[in-house]
Amino acid sequence: MQYHSTRGSAPAVDSAQAVLTGLASDGGLYLPEQIPTFDWKKCVSSDTFSMATQILSAFLPDIPNMEELVRLAYTGKFETEELTPTVAAGPFTVLELFRGPTSAFKDVALSMLPRLMTAAKTVKGAQKDILILTATSGDTGKAALVGFQDVPGIKICVFYPDGGVSDVQRRQMVSQEGGNVTVCAVRGNFDDAQTGVKEIFTACRGKELPFELSSANSINIGRLAPQITYYFKAYKDLLDAGKIQLGDKVNFSVPTGNFGDILAGWLAGALGLPVGTLICASNANNVLTDFIRTGTYDRRRPLYKTQSPSMDILVSSNLERLLYLLSGDTALVAELMRKLQTEGSYTVPAQLQEKIGNQFWAGCCDDDGASEVIGRVFREYGYLCDTHTAAGWKVAEDYVNQTGDHRPMVVLSTASPYKFPAAVLAAIGGSCDGDEFAQMEALEQVSGVAIPGNLAGLRQKPERHTGVINKEEMPEFVLAL
Repeated sequence: MQYHSTRGSAPAVDSAQAVLTGLASDGGLYLPEQIPTFDWKKCVSSDTFSMATQILSAFLPDIPNMEELVRLAYTGKFETEELTPTVAAGPFTVLELFRGPTSAFKDVALSMLPRLMTAAKTVKGAQKDILILTATSGDTGKAALVGFQDVPGIKICVFYPDGGVSDVQRRQMVSQEGGNVTVCAVRGNFDDAQTGVKEIFTACRGKELPFELSSANSINIGRLAPQITYYFKAYKDLLDAGKIQLGDKVNFSVPTGNFGDILAGWLAGALGLPVGTLICASNANNVLTDFIRTGTYDRRRPLYKTQSPSMDILVSSNLERLLYLLSGDTALVAELMRKLQTEGSYTVPAQLQEKIGNQFWAGCCDDDGASEVIGRVFREYGYLCDTHTAAGWKVAEDYVNQTGDHRPMVVLSTASPYKFPAAVLAAIGGSCDGDEFAQMEALEQVSGVAIPGNLAGLRQKPERHTGVINKEEMPEFVLAL
């Protein structure tokens, strides 16, 4: 299967090379020339491992032995082999994506990506080591570090915004073991770190390096494709519970930062899954809400530091893929991305805005709103959710109230509440004395929900990666690895 760039001026590559390279040479993102033909009804009748195998084989046909790769990626790493359980909570179904080794939704994709990348490396006969560069707003970093730890022939370097992640998230990263891993803080915000990584790719293009650069962010199709699986899994669970009949449409509310998770839902629909409305939930950094409602994307605004840091993003990279998928116009996408970089904003044509509005709905929820939801959902339904999930819940409620659409609603829960213990504990009426580890223990006592094992032992782990640099120092830092 041939993959091409969303910006149209990079050579086409096969799916294995797209996984290896991550970012196209013209700065665009890889997409298949056409959405693969797919038997979605067969897929939703399968177990989770088989679902993943079918979906990944369809999108990445140049990577062989997919069934074995899926087994190696997931067996024994998640709490159950269903990977992403669903839980009924009041009017909604919660899709729990945090039951993996780092308690965040990124585990589903980043347990799989190292297997895909090493297999692709073999297919393409790549001789050089691969250096994975990744910017994280909190969860991608740890999940990528765990996934790539001590993988032969691959090094990984993770940059995170200094002071821009929770202490639990920071400690997860800076305590990471492995001879091939590096973690470094960047003075600034997530967009600074993400832009810095993109600029390194641009600066290194065409140069002879001792390694090949690639990415573990969702700009890599090998990171994005595995996320499609859990939309099929949620649909199957609703079928099995008798809440829907085969063919009924289901709405999904997705806490959204870089637009990868919600784009995976769009791709699930493109494969045939009866996806209804995709609801894009933002926090106070509501650039996506404004875009979906108006057709104008404007990053020229303050970036607020919130209690849902994985959504503290003003440049949502994967939106570029949606613009191409709905317009089919690489020249348009390239021009819009040029305007975003040079002018800070762009406005899509009216016809494209209409297409987006027909498939997506958007809303936002600030910290106070999320706190209210966490407390109310816990009191009324006995369900404990994190700050990002709370935003997804609140915007789902807003959607139902404003549209009257009462189709089954799945709220994606993207992180364990224990990754943000202070905010969750305060929301349910607990005392937030002490550090985040004391707060985790208090949250366990108040809620009765057990601390995930991977987080419980963080306090005792030494901090191995303590560097802090300016954005301008990132290229030199990488070249010295």
